[in-house]
Amino acid sequence: MKATHDALVGMVVIAVVAATIGAVTWAKQSDVGQHQHDVVARFQDVGNARVGNFVVIRGVVAGRIQAIELAPAGWVDVRMNLDRDVRLPEDPVVLLSESSLFGDWQATVLERRALPHDAAVEKALADASGQRGVIPGATLPGIGKLTAVAGQIAGDVATVAGRVQVAFDDQAARELRASIRNVAEMSTTMGGVVRAHASDLDSLSNELRSAVLTLSRTASTVESTAQRIDSAATSRDVRLLVDNFSTASVELRNAATQVRDLTSRVATTQARVDALVASGDSVMRKLNHGDGTLGLMLNDPSLYRRTDSLLAELRLLAADIRANPKRYVSVKLF
Repeated sequence: MKATHDALVGMVVIAVVAATIGAVTWAKQSDVGQHQHDVVARFQDVGNARVGNFVVIRGVVAGRIQAIELAPAGWVDVRMNLDRDVRLPEDPVVLLSESSLFGDWQATVLERRALPHDAAVEKALADASGQRGVIPGATLPGIGKLTAVAGQIAGDVATVAGRVQVAFDDQAARELRASIRNVAEMSTTMGGVVRAHASDLDSLSNELRSAVLTLSRTASTVESTAQRIDSAATSRDVRLLVDNFSTASVELRNAATQVRDLTSRVATTQARVDALVASGDSVMRKLNHGDGTLGLMLNDPSLYRRTDSLLAELRLLAADIRANPKRYVSVKLF
């Protein structure tokens, strides 16, 4: 009887020890009976990663984080326990990121060339590179940080919208209408000036063409005179040739005078056109730089959208007045 009792107690003790060992093994998330190997990755910060988080390679769970330890020079080493048959990709890097909305994290091993284009991630990996036997790693921002940044951006947008609404009042609308009228008047003036100078240029071109033709005829006359001098045999022919040469000289002098006059007029017209172009360029530069009310309107699309919404509200108000005039005008007869 006593032997049976002792055997029962021994079996209970053995069962308790086995259950304790199994519970500890499960709590530590150990893989019993499998041959595994460790890989170390180095980070500047591991965020909320914890021991036991999954290690994922090509979308498949390939192991777990075994330990997280502080390293010299302000680094953090993460030891990952991978399955025996797992092969790391070429030029591997490790990214720590959230895997769910409940705060779970995971370590993803991938090739460096497959990284998303992110300057902060690339800098962190470059700083962690160069350690032999250690894989460089980087930590992606968590959902909490992203939410905080999004909230800050939303606040900035609301602030800007409020400032724009304060700036665009009735006075700004009147100034905007005045600026539009000024631009229309300036466009009309510039069009008239261009048309006037265009006719002047056409006239100068015609006169210059006439002068060139005259000069060509004079050159022909001089050439024929020279030929006649060469072939002259009597004094009478020589006198005739000299008279023709004098006439050609007078015509040539008159043609040169006309060419000088035309050149002076062309220079004056060019100066006027240059002044006009400089004035237009100054106006356009101010508009592009956002100087003045019109420049702000052209460079700030929000003013246009708010003006459009204001016009839409005015149309609705006019339509409501036509539909319900008694709501706005009350006439009583005594």
